[in-house]
Amino acid sequence: LFDEIEKAHPDVFNVMLQILDDGRLTDSRGRTVDFKNTLIIMTSNICVDRTISKLEEGEDYAEMQEMAQNELSKYFRPEFINRIDELAIFRPLTREQLVSIVDIKVADLIQRLKEKRMELEISEKAKHYLGEAGYSEAFGARPLKRVIQNQVETAVAKLIVEGKALEGSTIDVDADDRGIVVSVRTARAEQ
Repeated sequence: LFDEIEKAHPDVFNVMLQILDDGRLTDSRGRTVDFKNTLIIMTSNICVDRTISKLEEGEDYAEMQEMAQNELSKYFRPEFINRIDELAIFRPLTREQLVSIVDIKVADLIQRLKEKRMELEISEKAKHYLGEAGYSEAFGARPLKRVIQNQVETAVAKLIVEGKALEGSTIDVDADDRGIVVSVRTARAEQ
């Protein structure tokens, strides 16, 4: 995976040409790495602003690919572009997809808390809030991990350090007009 390939040093493209042409790469010591059964994925944000607005307008996908191809040709040499087999344009994430990503990201925290014999319950409202706060048109859901760390994990850690969340506690994550609200229910309080 070459993420944001447009930011790579120009020498990287010469290396990529060898890989894409010959299916192998030879280093300065003469060692060869076989790339014949390798899938190479490159991402780019070169025309993300234009494609998002066109996708929202309902532009035809084939027209979008042509527009993206034209934009890419302004940045990359023809011999590099001609070696790319497929160009895929991804639509912006939906709210439902963002909630699913929140579930995946929060699952790790839930597991870590289970190891401490604590539970974490997150409301749908909180999931939607985190999904919106952690999404950007330019970067997709990349900021989501940081948003969850800053707004949920930090608050949970504070409850644990302060001794408010103990073994057997349930930590509730909700959202209101001001943002994420994290509270704790102790096992005794539930009885």
